[in-house]
Amino acid sequence: MSTPASGTPPRALRWAVAGSVIVMIAAGGLFNYASQLAAAKRKVHSNEITVTIHPHSCEPNALSVPAGFNSFRIVNASERAVEWEILDGVLVVEERENIAPGLSQVINATLAPGDYVITCGLLSNPRGTLHVTPTAESEASAKAPPSMVAFIGPLSEFRVYLSSQSNALINAVDGLSHAIAAGELEHAQSLYVPAREAYQRLAPAAQRLAELDNAINARADYFEQREQDPGFSGFHRLEYGLFDQHSTQGLAPVAEQLQANVVQLKQQLLAQSLPPAQLVNIVARTLHNLADTRANSGEEERYSHIDINGFAANLQATRKVVELLRPLLAKNNADILLNIDNASVALEAEFNALKSPDGYRPYDTVTSTQRQHISTQAKALADALDGIDPALGL
Repeated sequence: MSTPASGTPPRALRWAVAGSVIVMIAAGGLFNYASQLAAAKRKVHSNEITVTIHPHSCEPNALSVPAGFNSFRIVNASERAVEWEILDGVLVVEERENIAPGLSQVINATLAPGDYVITCGLLSNPRGTLHVTPTAESEASAKAPPSMVAFIGPLSEFRVYLSSQSNALINAVDGLSHAIAAGELEHAQSLYVPAREAYQRLAPAAQRLAELDNAINARADYFEQREQDPGFSGFHRLEYGLFDQHSTQGLAPVAEQLQANVVQLKQQLLAQSLPPAQLVNIVARTLHNLADTRANSGEEERYSHIDINGFAANLQATRKVVELLRPLLAKNNADILLNIDNASVALEAEFNALKSPDGYRPYDTVTSTQRQHISTQAKALADALDGIDPALGL
């Protein structure tokens, strides 16, 4: 005899219905969250200022923005990788390198009132202008700058660091130049490595000096005729001759000019004052650039493939800045320090995994997965560094 049907659903059915309701609510919540996130992104993008880089110009070439946070989307409409910079006199305020053809990248910059210059792709292209108008907020912050007292020690120590590393760079370039003048190819190739490492330990500070950094460190991409352009000089011109052409022929004048430029670099680094807010910013910017472009492209040392040596030198400079600020951060921001230290160790581990007794592996043998790991860890460290200035009231 069968059991009569009941008006009450079986327990399993009731649980199934309840579960479906919960899933629908969760899905609705996720959809709502995603919609809000998309709307927020659209709002951010609607406030972006688009600058299009053509082969020989920028559009627009004259900008005016209010002081404070601004976001620029740089669209590369040319057929080669380009860079875009905001310059305050000879100093780089913000930059984005190696923007691939047909793609775009975003530069975020907090700007003080004043007039700036913008670069537009090739170094030979005409420069544009950026006028930043004052706001009530910018005028209020200008009246109440952060106290410099706590930063006197770290800034003084960083100046000593710049002096000692500049001396190391000058000595390394002198040795490289002498080997090139003597026509000693293999010796010059071996001396190129420590010279580049010395420069990369200074790079975060040196890259603030736009003209001099271009003379020392510009890649062939930024010249009209690439490697054959008369303006192509500095480290990468030497690298091209030594490792691609396998010759020292014609490199002696380039090396002599590099000798003069690195001496001038030391002079300018020590002559420029560095605001407290820039101390962390310069190393964070270098690591963001490493994460966004250099780690994946392998374009930094395209002829010698010693990219990891430069990355590791950048990390050494970063650690120096962190150590200088550690006493200030340790008082009330131990969590930030822990994040930075963990990210620093993780990035170093990626480098060490590619190291042998003979040195780091050539970057053209590093897989895309390994490059992505480097990029990810560099971004984690750069993001952690970004928290220092707000924590210190800068």
